[in-house]
Amino acid sequence: MAVKIRLKRIGQKKVPHYRIVVADSRSPRDGRFIEEIGTYNPNTDPSTIIVNEELAKKWLANGAQPTQSVAKLLKIAGIKKD
Repeated sequence: MAVKIRLKRIGQKKVPHYRIVVADSRSPRDGRFIEEIGTYNPNTDPSTIIVNEELAKKWLANGAQPTQSVAKLLKIAGIKKD
Protein backbone atom coordinates (compact mmCIF):
# COMPACT_ATOMS: atom_id res chain seq x y z
CA MET A 1 0.00 0.00 0.00
CA ALA A 2 1.53 3.30 -1.13
CA VAL A 3 0.86 6.00 1.44
CA LYS A 4 0.93 9.70 0.52
CA ILE A 5 0.76 12.90 2.50
CA ARG A 6 -1.52 15.20 0.52
CA LEU A 7 -4.08 17.98 0.65
CA LYS A 8 -7.81 17.39 1.13
CA ARG A 9 -9.99 20.33 0.07
CA ILE A 10 -12.70 21.32 2.54
CA GLY A 11 -13.41 24.94 1.57
CA GLN A 12 -16.45 26.41 -0.10
CA LYS A 13 -16.63 27.32 -3.76
CA LYS A 14 -13.89 29.87 -4.58
CA VAL A 15 -12.73 29.90 -0.92
CA PRO A 16 -10.28 27.00 -0.63
CA HIS A 17 -9.20 25.62 2.74
CA TYR A 18 -7.22 22.40 3.02
CA ARG A 19 -6.43 19.65 5.49
CA ILE A 20 -3.08 17.91 5.30
CA VAL A 21 -3.85 14.20 5.49
CA VAL A 22 -2.11 10.84 5.22
CA ALA A 23 -3.99 8.66 2.74
CA ASP A 24 -3.68 5.60 0.55
CA SER A 25 -2.60 6.77 -2.91
CA ARG A 26 -5.55 4.94 -4.50
CA SER A 27 -8.25 6.78 -2.54
CA PRO A 28 -9.90 9.89 -4.04
CA ARG A 29 -8.69 13.40 -3.19
CA ASP A 30 -11.49 14.17 -0.74
CA GLY A 31 -12.22 10.56 0.17
CA ARG A 32 -10.92 8.20 2.83
CA PHE A 33 -7.79 9.06 4.73
CA ILE A 34 -5.75 7.44 7.48
CA GLU A 35 -4.91 10.44 9.66
CA GLU A 36 -5.13 14.23 9.63
CA ILE A 37 -1.83 15.92 10.48
CA GLY A 38 -2.54 19.60 9.81
CA THR A 39 -4.32 22.39 7.98
CA TYR A 40 -3.47 24.96 5.31
CA ASN A 41 -5.40 28.17 4.65
CA PRO A 42 -4.18 30.11 1.59
CA ASN A 43 -6.83 32.84 2.04
CA THR A 44 -5.08 34.62 4.90
CA ASP A 45 -2.16 36.97 4.38
CA PRO A 46 0.32 35.40 4.99
CA SER A 47 -1.01 31.87 4.45
CA THR A 48 -1.69 29.88 7.61
CA ILE A 49 0.05 26.50 7.89
CA ILE A 50 -0.53 24.37 11.00
CA VAL A 51 1.21 20.98 11.10
CA ASN A 52 1.54 18.48 13.93
CA GLU A 53 5.31 18.03 13.71
CA GLU A 54 5.38 14.73 15.63
CA LEU A 55 2.84 13.06 13.35
CA ALA A 56 4.46 14.42 10.18
CA LYS A 57 7.90 13.11 11.18
CA LYS A 58 6.39 9.75 12.19
CA TRP A 59 4.71 9.27 8.81
CA LEU A 60 7.77 10.45 6.86
CA ALA A 61 9.91 7.98 8.83
CA ASN A 62 7.43 5.20 8.03
CA GLY A 63 7.79 5.86 4.29
CA ALA A 64 4.86 8.13 3.42
CA GLN A 65 5.65 10.25 0.37
CA PRO A 66 4.49 13.90 0.39
CA THR A 67 3.07 15.40 -2.80
CA GLN A 68 4.90 18.39 -4.31
CA SER A 69 2.59 20.94 -2.72
CA VAL A 70 2.74 19.29 0.71
CA ALA A 71 6.55 19.01 0.48
CA LYS A 72 6.70 22.79 -0.03
CA LEU A 73 4.36 23.37 2.93
CA LEU A 74 6.42 21.08 5.16
CA LYS A 75 9.58 22.92 4.14
CA ILE A 76 7.98 26.28 5.00
CA ALA A 77 6.81 24.85 8.35
CA GLY A 78 10.39 23.76 9.07
CA ILE A 79 9.82 20.01 8.98
CA LYS A 80 12.61 18.17 7.22
CA LYS A 81 12.51 14.61 5.97
CA ASP A 82 15.04 12.54 7.96
